Amino acid sequence: MDGENEINNFVQVWVLAITCLSYCYYIASRIPAGFSRLLSLLPIIYVFSILPLKLTTIHLGGFTAFLLVWLANFKLLLYAFDQGPLSPPPPKLFHFISIACLPIKIKQEPPANCIDEPFKTQSHQIKKQKPEKSCPNPPIPRSILLPIKLVLLFMIFHAYTYKQYLHENVLLVLYCCHTYLQLEITLAVCAAPARAIFGFELEPQFNEPYLATSLQDFWGRRWNLMVTSILRPTVYNPIRNIFTRIIGRTWAQIPAVIAAFAVSGLMHEIIYYYLTCAPPTWEVTSFFVLHGMCLIVEVALKTALTDRWQLHPAVSRPLVVVFVAFTSFGSFWPPLLRNGADERVINELFSFANVAKNKLFSNFQSTKIILSGDRIES
Repeated sequence: MDGENEINNFVQVWVLAITCLSYCYYIASRIPAGFSRLLSLLPIIYVFSILPLKLTTIHLGGFTAFLLVWLANFKLLLYAFDQGPLSPPPPKLFHFISIACLPIKIKQEPPANCIDEPFKTQSHQIKKQKPEKSCPNPPIPRSILLPIKLVLLFMIFHAYTYKQYLHENVLLVLYCCHTYLQLEITLAVCAAPARAIFGFELEPQFNEPYLATSLQDFWGRRWNLMVTSILRPTVYNPIRNIFTRIIGRTWAQIPAVIAAFAVSGLMHEIIYYYLTCAPPTWEVTSFFVLHGMCLIVEVALKTALTDRWQLHPAVSRPLVVVFVAFTSFGSFWPPLLRNGADERVINELFSFANVAKNKLFSNFQSTKIILSGDRIES
């Protein structure tokens, strides 16, 4: 891995991305919303789709693909029809660029969630007016949780040095924890400049998913909320509106939820292509479709049983975590493992660590020489 060349490519990719978003802000915004504006944005969507191919590392290439190919392109699709977080355009260009390409959502009144709505009867809606108990604040303040998660992530990195001695299932558990911790920390770091520079009050990207008491709670209110917030207006709402005219609002939520999960699976297939350059196997799509179907069954059971039978959180939380992890072993991870993506991630981490260590050592030696020279002169 040529680290210097990769950094140069990374800078070039994001300079071009910012230039494209400037076009969207100054020129596309003057075109009437609808198909005319969509046509003006299609070249930008195409450019965003090929830019990650210029990057070869999983960390920079994969994350760039997530920000540009998924989040930014979906936001631009909404922007074409004068919807979403970019409409109306914010007063300043840098605000527009930040909202378009960073994994942030400005805090506002929370809308109903696309994974919270299915099969709500009138009595169930009345009960939902009570204070929500499924998303309690973590017992430890978030300001303390972040350093703890950083320590856990470094412990996982260190465990990879003993990778050859670990059972494959233990490795998969480590990969699950690694993915969650690195995603949350990276997204929080990306959101920090928008919060610090522009003073945005932002929604959290994650809400302690290990505390989820159900699949509905996990996918709708805790895991990668940036994706949930972008899938609702782009996939869930249009599908629900179409099927509402055919089968009614209540039942229309079934194909809407399945479509949202299926699109999430398809986007993961695309991200996997940027990571592995291998054709899709549709395993990861099956993972998300399975979870969409299980979520629908779960919500239907909860609605039917109401409060007559409910698992204690001490039982439901481990069950949710184990179910998500177990199903990921068979369909989420195999495409990555088969193409050696896990090895590349670990090698990149060690390479970055060595570069950082050498840089620190070099700076320390330079400082030491300078200080020694000062003493000799004195």
